[in-house]
Amino acid sequence: MMAKSARHGLISGRVQGVYYRESTRQEAQRLGVTGWVRNLADGRVECHLEGSIEALAQLELWLWQGPAAAEVTGVELEEVACTGLTDFQVRRTDA
Repeated sequence: MMAKSARHGLISGRVQGVYYRESTRQEAQRLGVTGWVRNLADGRVECHLEGSIEALAQLELWLWQGPAAAEVTGVELEEVACTGLTDFQVRRTDA
């Protein structure tokens, strides 16, 4: 079993209304990363990611790119405790 790691993050820029959350879910699933992603009322996207350090590093690089219509200006990730999530979900905004 590979060591799992977890990150909590905030992505800023033009990341809402550009298919960012669904694209992140697809990329996370491709990499075997579990967690969730959601829009925030202030225009940023929030995420929680769990997976191997290698997969998380690959997903972090992807977060800076995002889907074609996105314009990412910032990705802030911090290491957090794993919660044992088993899938990746697009969550609704807590507004």
